[in-house]
Amino acid sequence: MHNNFKIKEEFLHYIWKNNLFHVKELIDSEGNKIIVENTGFHNHNAGPDFFNAKIKIGNTTWAGNVEIHIKSSYWETHKHNLDKAYDNVILHLVYQHDKDVFNSKGEKIQTCQLNFNHKYLANYEQLIKSKNIIACNSFINKTETFILNSWFTALLIERIEQKTSYLKQILKFTNNNWEEAFYISLARAFGFKINAEPFELLAKSLPSIILAKNKNNLFQLESLLFGQAGILENANSYDEYFILLKKEYKFLKSKYKLKAIEPHLWKFLRIRPVNFPTVRISQFAQLIHKSSHLFSKILECNSSKEIIEMFDLQASEYWNTHYTFGKTSKKNVKKFGKQATDNIIINTIVPTMFLYGKEKGNEKIKEKAIIFLENIKGEKNKITKKWEEVGLEVKNAYFSQSIIQLHNEYCLKKRCLDCRIGNKYLKN
Repeated sequence: MHNNFKIKEEFLHYIWKNNLFHVKELIDSEGNKIIVENTGFHNHNAGPDFFNAKIKIGNTTWAGNVEIHIKSSYWETHKHNLDKAYDNVILHLVYQHDKDVFNSKGEKIQTCQLNFNHKYLANYEQLIKSKNIIACNSFINKTETFILNSWFTALLIERIEQKTSYLKQILKFTNNNWEEAFYISLARAFGFKINAEPFELLAKSLPSIILAKNKNNLFQLESLLFGQAGILENANSYDEYFILLKKEYKFLKSKYKLKAIEPHLWKFLRIRPVNFPTVRISQFAQLIHKSSHLFSKILECNSSKEIIEMFDLQASEYWNTHYTFGKTSKKNVKKFGKQATDNIIINTIVPTMFLYGKEKGNEKIKEKAIIFLENIKGEKNKITKKWEEVGLEVKNAYFSQSIIQLHNEYCLKKRCLDCRIGNKYLKN
């Protein structure tokens, strides 16, 4: 271990929580032997580091909280001596004991130096100082399969849970209307990253009940969607289809008392023409046209194949020779691709099903959402490529989503102490 490596408090938390300290060397500043019956519950919020620990100091058994610092003097640096929240601390664990400390009542806090095998710290230093993004890259293939699989399952659930935070906001907006919330989140998905926001605003400005009243007429659906998108006002075109759409929208706008979103929100630059918002809006209209109570139907699906069939879409005939209004192009049927469908299943359908199953207490729906990921091809990107290079096989979307979560939330942030692979490495 290098002398210039600064030990972090979180590392001492790890040692304590995992009982990696030298049991026989637990002696407080007054020479009392310490026996740990329970290290307590790790607190990640304000207050002492560990709650409800049970510790025998000398001949007395104590129940209370544990605080951990690099140096005992940090107790005063952090002003715990003035904070009543720390009056119930029964043990102050430190890496270096440089002074006695007291609580707000003036009572001395029992302090103990935390001793441990320094190989753990040396291994931790190697991970933290590694120049590789995947710090434990040489250790991946030495990790037991069951540890990897259980960790990937936890990572997948963690990633899905993160995605449901957006859905919770949309549910609140729709007064807990699942069909409407799914319609809005699905519209956002059709915009992918670049046009996600305007697609969401479009859906919010046009309740699905209005689309449902016109679902049998694809032309009316397109006039509503393009009109509400502001594109019919923004475009300068004099071709027949554009003029008819604009005329129809004027009537429907008045009928339903609608207000379009700002057209400048849509982005066309640096996007492949097949992904232009005009093409995606037409494909979205096709989805509305061919389906009703979409979320209910999604819940009834028993395989990802059934969902893929539902998204077998293509833009209307006009768009076979257009990417934007009024400008003809070489004929090309604008189909909604398999990759785009997989993206929607992974990022919208699965999280929505998972949240629905959780809210309704239906484990079968949650399990079915996970199975859908197992039957979808894994994403191929810079992240998954890095992990494949160190020996991990990205079998399907289940694994690719887990790996993306691991990479973004643990490797990039050097959270090796919170990673089960990192944990295994430290103890190696």
